[in-house]
Amino acid sequence: MTDPLLSELLDLALEAARRAGALLRDGRPDDLAVAMTKTSPIDVVTEMDIAAEKLITGFIAEHRPQDGFLGEEGASSPGTSGIRWVIDPLDGTVNYLYGLPTWAVSIAAERDGEAVVGVVEAPMRGETYRAVLGGGAFAGDRRLAVRPSPALDHALLGTGFAYVQSRRAHQADVVQRVIPRVRDIRRGGSAAIDLCDVAAGRLDAYYERGLNPWDLAAGALIAREAGALTGGRPGEPESGELVLAAPQGLFPELQDLLEELGAWHD
Repeated sequence: MTDPLLSELLDLALEAARRAGALLRDGRPDDLAVAMTKTSPIDVVTEMDIAAEKLITGFIAEHRPQDGFLGEEGASSPGTSGIRWVIDPLDGTVNYLYGLPTWAVSIAAERDGEAVVGVVEAPMRGETYRAVLGGGAFAGDRRLAVRPSPALDHALLGTGFAYVQSRRAHQADVVQRVIPRVRDIRRGGSAAIDLCDVAAGRLDAYYERGLNPWDLAAGALIAREAGALTGGRPGEPESGELVLAAPQGLFPELQDLLEELGAWHD
């Protein structure tokens, strides 16, 4: 990596994610409870989400006080440097609440609106995924690469479901119609990890409707740097309407199928 700014941003993201991951892993109280809800009574925030976001933003602000923030649990400031940090301090909160291992800390740095650094820390896997724009994607020292594009009927997909009941019902209907067309579908509960699993070749592709910028900023960069295409509806970038990540040969066919089935619709 030759850009000293990107090196600095990556180092900060790695250390902030490591610290937050350790806090979440080692500091989880036995009586962990819901602190509040967001979009619905089952879309929860715990005290640990809030503590992890404060740790991340505080650490980064100490080193780069002019940068902006966008965080799931309320961190929001425009900054003046052209750098904005997009943070999900605990992606997979319900998994974490129940003691399931699939959760992660997700931190991306954007320069002038484009993601240039992404880190996803998955403490219960013992893995740290990272990418820098144009520099490839890695888990530790291992360079990541998507799987070769399979035929659609041999593809293993990941997906997720919203917390608003009407949207969940439509997503379930879409899955019912997708599953006869593919090898199988997995639902892990963390968009950041699902995107990293595409990058690592553990999933052939991933799609979901209803994601927020903090859910996907780091993971989508990691997937792209591992060779995936990412996008939304045909001709559009990934967004809250639809996020799709897949190898180049699989991407258009899967995108067309999801469009046909109205996966972007509520």
